[in-house]
Amino acid sequence: MRARIMFPIAAVALAAFAGAASAQTAVTATTDLNVRGGPGPEYPVIGMIAAGAPADLGGCLENSKWCQVSTASGPGWVYSDYLSVDMNGTASIVTENRSSVPVVTYERPQGGGGAVAGGATGAVAGAIVGGPIGAVVGGVAGAAIGGTAEGLASPPPEKVVSYVRTNQVQPVYLDGEVVVGATLPETVVLNEVPDYEYRYVYVNGQPVLVEPGSHRIVYVVR
Repeated sequence: MRARIMFPIAAVALAAFAGAASAQTAVTATTDLNVRGGPGPEYPVIGMIAAGAPADLGGCLENSKWCQVSTASGPGWVYSDYLSVDMNGTASIVTENRSSVPVVTYERPQGGGGAVAGGATGAVAGAIVGGPIGAVVGGVAGAAIGGTAEGLASPPPEKVVSYVRTNQVQPVYLDGEVVVGATLPETVVLNEVPDYEYRYVYVNGQPVLVEPGSHRIVYVVR
């Protein structure tokens, strides 16, 4: 099944999603998951699906992990490694069941409209590794900031968040999505936060706190 959908204008996107509603499948986010304005890390974050929250899956790009979804806040694109779907009573990751997911297409607006400035023209510098893919049996994976081994036991101090937001750095664009528990390539330069054990970096346009030794994301600043 193929659906030809364009997203340069919100009204067009909404109409496309409404027309494809009958083909949508219920899915659940396995971690706090960004919803982007287009299928790729260079597109801006326009929303979030909370860990354990539902969404409707319209389909995924062919040979890609980017999929279109519809949430209570509207349509967007998410990374399928962090979506689970019920397969005969068993939770399964969408990425691992692509044969049962409709294929959709996306046409980038002329001039790259909608993408983050610099993100569409700059080369992707690597890939985000790991994350909670597949860890959906027995509960939601990567329950960020809930005292798990993957993230912080509690949110960082407000002064840390303020520092990270105020002292913006040049973002690096990586294939994948920023989620708690994922690991960044060692080549990514981390930036110090005064009197704080974790470092920060802007990945795919979004600030994250990172454990310096492992390069593991411990908090996503939203």
